Amino acid sequence: MDDLTKDRPIPTQELLIRLERNNNVIQRLSRKLNSYTCEPTNYSCFEKLRDLKHDFKTFAGNQKQLVQMVKKERKMGESLKTEINKHIELFKRLESEMAAYLLDTNQYY
Repeated sequence: MDDLTKDRPIPTQELLIRLERNNNVIQRLSRKLNSYTCEPTNYSCFEKLRDLKHDFKTFAGNQKQLVQMVKKERKMGESLKTEINKHIELFKRLESEMAAYLLDTNQYY
């Protein structure tokens, strides 16, 4: 089933909804990163935490820029759709890195 949906073009409205949802998830994960429950347990976790926080800031900046571009343009062009798709892939990568960090800090037993 994934093969069928992988090749189909994603409608513009669906892309915008995904952006909004991803932004909400990133904000929630960012708050979790800043809580005491996610404190690093060793030096490698400290480095991962620092990198994650930096990536989350970069993601938020890109998100804001994309939303401004979408609001500015009446019709979404292919280049903007491509940028949004790249942003969604970045979200997936960040989410998996966050999960790996939580596993490294033994947040899930």
